[in-house]
Amino acid sequence: MGVALPRRVFDLEQPRTARMPVHESHRPGYLYVLHRRHRDTYQPALHGPRSGASGVLTMMEHSGTHIDALCHQACGMELYGGVPADRVDSPAGFRVHGVETIAPIVTRGVLLDIAGFRGLARLPDHDAVQAAELEACVARAGVRPASGDALLIRTGAGAIWDQPEAYLRAAGMDRSASEWAANHRVLAVGADNMAWDPLDGRRDPETGATLYGHVHLLVRHGIYILENLYLETLAAERIYEFLLVVTPLKLVGATGSPVRPIALVD
Repeated sequence: MGVALPRRVFDLEQPRTARMPVHESHRPGYLYVLHRRHRDTYQPALHGPRSGASGVLTMMEHSGTHIDALCHQACGMELYGGVPADRVDSPAGFRVHGVETIAPIVTRGVLLDIAGFRGLARLPDHDAVQAAELEACVARAGVRPASGDALLIRTGAGAIWDQPEAYLRAAGMDRSASEWAANHRVLAVGADNMAWDPLDGRRDPETGATLYGHVHLLVRHGIYILENLYLETLAAERIYEFLLVVTPLKLVGATGSPVRPIALVD
């Protein structure tokens, strides 16, 4: 029996290098070292003409394109579901809400291109996208996120991945935008910036929390966050609806995982 394959596959991961942008909380970030070279293993008398090479990878879970597990954030020392954070952690990670509990994500993805909606290549530094603008973008794009979907938002910062200082000043989502996403009961959200929220130190006036979206989405609603996505090609081709596939690694007890999301378009 033949298998129907999508006509197009879009890669939504940013390339990983030691020079890529990294949030200060997740440094040193990423390091790959080529440990064994082919000349180290080339032994024709033992193996014939074959040789092998291999490297060592050191990285933080939250470097590069990745997904946040529900144990990544706490509010008042409680994880999602009211779980006391200091009762479920250990040197080996979390016994509850680790990234290995995230099932492979295969769901409808919706892209809202806010930068394109404003007619800009990239939103201004530290700008905060409001819920009203998301609603207006939905009306123009003709797609609305529904329960169980993944909502992806483009700020345009994905195009400056090779400029770490500028990238870390990228726009993010206002409190109202995070609440709008949660009200749509999405499975996951994601953006082409470092942290979904703006990284300018702003504190929510009601709760006093920095990175309010992380609290509201992960801790209050159990909604996963994808960060450092590459959305430029989808936006350039005005593809706002697709099948999104994200497969976190089963890093038991970890607070996040590197991912290589793909968008499948018929």
